[in-house]
Amino acid sequence: MSNENKAVETTAATSSDGLKKNLGVGTALSTVIGCVIGSGVFFKPQAIFTTTGGAPGMGVLAWAVVGIISICAALTFAEVAVLIPKTGGIVAYIRDIYSPRLGFVCGWVQVLLFYPAMIAALAVAFGNQAAIFFGPHATVPLALVCILIVVVVNCISAKAAGNLQIVFTICKLAPIVLLIIFGFLKGGSTEPVMSPMIGEGVNPVSAMGMLLVSILFAFEGWTGVGAIAGELKNPGKDLPRAIVGGVSLITAIYLIVNVAYLKVLPASTLATLDAPAAAVAIKLFGSVGGKIIAVGIMISVFGACNGFVLSGSRVLFSMADEGLFPKYKIFAKLNKSQVPANSILLLAIISAIYSLSGQFNTLTDLAIFACWTFYTLSFVGCIKLRKDHPEWNRSYKVPGYPIVPIIAIASGLFVIVDQLFLAGMKATILSVCSLVVMLIGVGVYKLLANKLEENSGK
Repeated sequence: MSNENKAVETTAATSSDGLKKNLGVGTALSTVIGCVIGSGVFFKPQAIFTTTGGAPGMGVLAWAVVGIISICAALTFAEVAVLIPKTGGIVAYIRDIYSPRLGFVCGWVQVLLFYPAMIAALAVAFGNQAAIFFGPHATVPLALVCILIVVVVNCISAKAAGNLQIVFTICKLAPIVLLIIFGFLKGGSTEPVMSPMIGEGVNPVSAMGMLLVSILFAFEGWTGVGAIAGELKNPGKDLPRAIVGGVSLITAIYLIVNVAYLKVLPASTLATLDAPAAAVAIKLFGSVGGKIIAVGIMISVFGACNGFVLSGSRVLFSMADEGLFPKYKIFAKLNKSQVPANSILLLAIISAIYSLSGQFNTLTDLAIFACWTFYTLSFVGCIKLRKDHPEWNRSYKVPGYPIVPIIAIASGLFVIVDQLFLAGMKATILSVCSLVVMLIGVGVYKLLANKLEENSGK
């Protein structure tokens, strides 16, 4: 790992793997916000207030708690990202901190499960909302169209995809801002926002556990910016600004918009609605409000889908560039625009297959366990790098060390244990499936490593 640290402040026009370094802090910040703010902010209130028994207090508190957890995780992750600013993001971090084998397994799971499942889930959400205008049978075809459009844009150039990310991030915030402003100005609900804390007969301990995992999904995606670090002009400064700034802004948006919802409709009503944000919009703006929010959600999930394709394809490209993926020569190629088009296409094909299920929640559940396993390892890696390489120049250090990293690690362990043992049979089965894919990855790595060794010896 002798060459990571010197790459922190590089401003070369091209990264070592051939990708152009033409992305700025705007793209990095919009990738964080664009990947995270997708559908959770519009749909999660139902699950949250159902869990609390229709009481608002613990639901609002849970948003704040998860926001603090996510900021601690972002602060910790940023230090690792700045020390190892490589294309591939968390895959490069795990590989360099622990071992090439574990790094490969991380990338293997991300390429086969996490990124395709998230892209497919967002495409399905896009199709569900677009079906309001085109009919219920159009959901899956429209999901495929969403994936196709995103792929075409990403294959044109990284800069085009980055600019699209910025535009859609701005656009997706518009309906949220409207809901916040008019929710506070015109909201007619007189019920208190923080009381009661929990409904009668609801166990507060188990309820908070369910709330934390549920809301953590709404924050999913902010680590993806690390995957495009190799294309950032100044990763040493831009990465921490994008990661910490983006997660802090998202936390504020989520907390405020949920209070705005409660200013319009009580928690007991939001718990009964499949589309609570649309119901709030209808209450504020009339029947046209539902359609406005539908368009807003379509823009929101499309932007998130673009962000996951942009970052996920770089994970696959990074692995292929090192010869650590089946048929790696194909996926390590760059097109005329210097973007990994073949990697983008493979990711899109897997995502399209997943989207045929039309199951939003199942797809997102599939992604949660595997990604948090490696997030937690990256948080531990922050402490490990401090001990193993105290001599490295750190242009950014996580504040509140080691308390902040410990909070991040504890939250990651909670998610892993919850998904395996506490969240129900469906979550357990999906988590076990993720473990099986990890084990298969160990075998695939051995085969690829042996082949590379044979080739190098010839």
